[in-house]
Amino acid sequence: MIARARAAMMQAMIRPLIAALASLAVPAAAQDTPPPPASVVVAFDRESITPLIAEGMRNFDSREPVEFNDPVRIASISKLIMALAALRLMDEGKLDLDRDVSDYLGWKLRSPHHPDAPVTLAHLLSHRAGLSDAGGYFIPLGASLEAKLADPAAWRDTGPPGAAAFEYANLGSPLVATALEAASGERYDRLVERLVFAPLGVKACFNWVGCGPDLEARAVTLYRHTGEVAADAPDRLPPACTIPVAEGVECSLENYVPGTNASIFSPQGGVRIGMMDLAKIGQALFDNRGAEHFLSANAQTLFLQSMVSAINENPPFGSEAGFCGYALASYVLVDAPPCLDDLFMDGVERFGHGGEAYGLRSGLWIALGQGTSFAYFTTAVPPPSGEVETAASDPRETELMQRALALAGERDD
Repeated sequence: MIARARAAMMQAMIRPLIAALASLAVPAAAQDTPPPPASVVVAFDRESITPLIAEGMRNFDSREPVEFNDPVRIASISKLIMALAALRLMDEGKLDLDRDVSDYLGWKLRSPHHPDAPVTLAHLLSHRAGLSDAGGYFIPLGASLEAKLADPAAWRDTGPPGAAAFEYANLGSPLVATALEAASGERYDRLVERLVFAPLGVKACFNWVGCGPDLEARAVTLYRHTGEVAADAPDRLPPACTIPVAEGVECSLENYVPGTNASIFSPQGGVRIGMMDLAKIGQALFDNRGAEHFLSANAQTLFLQSMVSAINENPPFGSEAGFCGYALASYVLVDAPPCLDDLFMDGVERFGHGGEAYGLRSGLWIALGQGTSFAYFTTAVPPPSGEVETAASDPRETELMQRALALAGERDD
């Protein structure tokens, strides 16, 4: 793995020079052809992180080649990071995942279909609260989170919270993030920096708030499969406004009160981070060995046992929607019963979270036993077909993972 890492790093060093020389040699007409979309894959285990694939351009206009740790909007892997922040806050004794979330929010949160049933953070993190994205899930600065949840379109009736049928709902994330703010007294982006990013030596941010010029200069622009810009083009980065803001409201966090509306940080999908740094987060979840434990033994057990319990349901919880064993913002990926998602097609059980938004597909998949763990993204991917969306739904993503397995020495091709 060390030899492959050195080779990949050397490749990363010479890639900008090659790109510059190529731009001089290629006729002008050929330079008008859109560059290939960006894709990055890194492998990791407990001890090391190995860069495997970095190809394509982080921006079509500048034609700058993507590098292994260039920051990208990782979409729903952000939910897993949110769950880790919640577990860390639990370890500090400031949070109870099974407590009525209304106690943190300061107002009563109830499903109109089950007005006597409390909603907990565990319900929200596992998509078992009865929420729906049918009425939307963006609550801009200046708007009311409480009013959004009072809309009947935010709920559906498939059972009381905790027993409700699985429905993947981004709307739960603003509630969780706002509750974390209320429990800690800290703004959500700063809380995650303190609890997750800083302890792991990670450079990351939410909606570019606090990332700084160095990361902004390496931002990966997201494109749809048509070539249209979807997110994070240079003109959409600071000093442009990067948070959702209600009409007539100033784009400023100066007067924001933690515990009111953390939706402005897009906790459901707004983390910007490079794949080398994302792999560091994956490494922290292997176990609790070492002098410094990222999670307590109690938190680690709760995190993993929640997935085991979800898998043991009949059918495995979330599997009918393509999320086998979903619990606390994580699920299981394996091509073996009872979970059948063949992204890697190697029979290795991995857990983590995938992402799909703005033409991007991403994943953080951790192998606790035998097998290699991966952090990756690829861009300009066609939108979901509307059928059950699994990690293996996109052929290009599947092909990328097969190449990564070969480079990691787990495929003979």
